[in-house]
Amino acid sequence: MCGIVAYVGERTAYPILIKGLQRLEYRGYDSAGVALFNGEIRVYKCKGRVKELQLLARDKEIDGSIGMGHTRWATHGEPSDVNAHPHRSMHGTFHVVHNGVIENHAHLRRELVNRGYIFHTDTDTEVLANLIEEIYREQHVSAEVATRLALTRVVGAYGLAILCEEEPGQLIAARKGSPLVIGVGEGEYFLASDAMPIIEYTDRVIYMNDDEVAVITPGGIDLKHLYNDNDAKTPEITTIRVHIDSIDKEGYPHFMLKEIHEQARSIADTFRGRVSADGNKVFLGGILDVMPRLIEARRIIIVACGTSWHAALVGEYLFEEYARVPVEVEYASEFRYRNPIIDERDLLIAISQSGETADTLAAVRHARASGATILGICNVAGSSISRETDAGVYTRAGIEIGVASTKAFTSQITVLAMMAFLLGNKRQVLSPEAYHALVAGLTRVPGMIDGVLATEGQIKEIANRYKDATNALFLGRGILFPVALEGALKLKEISYIHAGGYPAAEMKHGPIALIDEEMPVVVLAPNDKLYEKTISNIQEVKARRGKVIAIATRGNAAIRELADEVIEIPPCDEAFSPLLTVIPLQLLAYHVAVARGCDVDQPRNLAKSVTVE
Repeated sequence: MCGIVAYVGERTAYPILIKGLQRLEYRGYDSAGVALFNGEIRVYKCKGRVKELQLLARDKEIDGSIGMGHTRWATHGEPSDVNAHPHRSMHGTFHVVHNGVIENHAHLRRELVNRGYIFHTDTDTEVLANLIEEIYREQHVSAEVATRLALTRVVGAYGLAILCEEEPGQLIAARKGSPLVIGVGEGEYFLASDAMPIIEYTDRVIYMNDDEVAVITPGGIDLKHLYNDNDAKTPEITTIRVHIDSIDKEGYPHFMLKEIHEQARSIADTFRGRVSADGNKVFLGGILDVMPRLIEARRIIIVACGTSWHAALVGEYLFEEYARVPVEVEYASEFRYRNPIIDERDLLIAISQSGETADTLAAVRHARASGATILGICNVAGSSISRETDAGVYTRAGIEIGVASTKAFTSQITVLAMMAFLLGNKRQVLSPEAYHALVAGLTRVPGMIDGVLATEGQIKEIANRYKDATNALFLGRGILFPVALEGALKLKEISYIHAGGYPAAEMKHGPIALIDEEMPVVVLAPNDKLYEKTISNIQEVKARRGKVIAIATRGNAAIRELADEVIEIPPCDEAFSPLLTVIPLQLLAYHVAVARGCDVDQPRNLAKSVTVE
């Protein structure tokens, strides 16, 4: 969840590190720091965001062509100047930045204390810095060997960058469970937690694998397996295609608002090239080789976390309705701990925006060990999930920087819809006419979203009226229940208003006790097969003097007589209602948060990519 950036070459490292940390700040913003090597290692770090680090370093010595930086999401130890990375070993030989969790840090700390080491922080990372130094000093080995020996004793996950003051001119990197990407330039190399700090300088990258250690100098990369010193690897260089403009706000006040407005395009990008020229058939080359197993699967299990879990719940409705295959949706964070029953007859789909979500990766590995076929749905080419699954589909949402996910959610649903329609056709449970109509309907969704986005002014006014609420309910039925969950999550994430999402019929089983004249209740009520029942739920809310904000089909006059506020969406097939109804919920959460003065792109305590358990 933390962000790492490093540079080795001929340029001055500091400006590259600062710009890289700014682009990685969505991964964590509790504190930030840099280490610069120029004859000696200088460290500048502080609590707060990268702008505070820039102020701290403004009058300091910042020369040096080798350096590393870190932006932190706190795990061990509260956010503070002293707990900020980089961390220094007791004798100053090593400096370390770390993304991950060292699970056996307490045991290792006790050992090192018994050997005379003094600790100054509460972090697990300082333990690692001292462990490497202790091995280096006691065994008289190189910094690389000391690092490798130390990591054989570590239990947990890590992405590491390490500087050794006694071995200038090199940077050591290591990965297990936390992503690291090496950018390859001309006589220079870049290291980062993802590609965003790198794309300005090179489009050639190396994705490090688990249990790999790299020694990086201006002259090249020495890449080895952690447990085999003689197994030198030839790095596989991949060309990435991400334009620098995609990480600019392009005039929007926040990345989140920009990404909400990009959804018509991102959905179109997701199905572009995957729908036939006549617009009524789906082609998914990424799962072609496993299609027989998908057709014959006794059930589909979908694992995900957070917003991706809500997309998975929509996928459950889509697969069961249109492909008639049983589906179970699991929190990836719980899946491997409850001894699930899974075997080679099952097919597991893992959904993750980043492709690096630690819990989802662990679920993938557990299911693979049980013999299941594994598919991935993710947004980042070269990510761990894309490499550890049997097949999969990229969402093509483009870079998403806002911590609260928006366009990734709708792109994930788009992929799930295409898979469900294709599978329904292959299993012959969808008639050709129904299949073609659904695919054609999907291609019309981007135009409909443009129409929904046109209601933003009205949604902003509604947000200003309800910005001081302390609680909110979100209600939906059928395929829209997961959208209610997602709407509640968005409001919680960025405005800090407590909100809960429920199936509308479950309101009377408890949540109705909360309703009074101060309680906004957001109800998803398009003209679908459950519309009349949803209307009954609205009437129950109004009988308790609750305030109803309804998301309804355009032209529905009757609902205006019941609801306090009505936001309209175009008429659409039920399969696509999640893609349309979620847009007003995203905008509502955004404008409520802005009206409350919240930091929309970097909400407190959160990070974009959850790469630790």
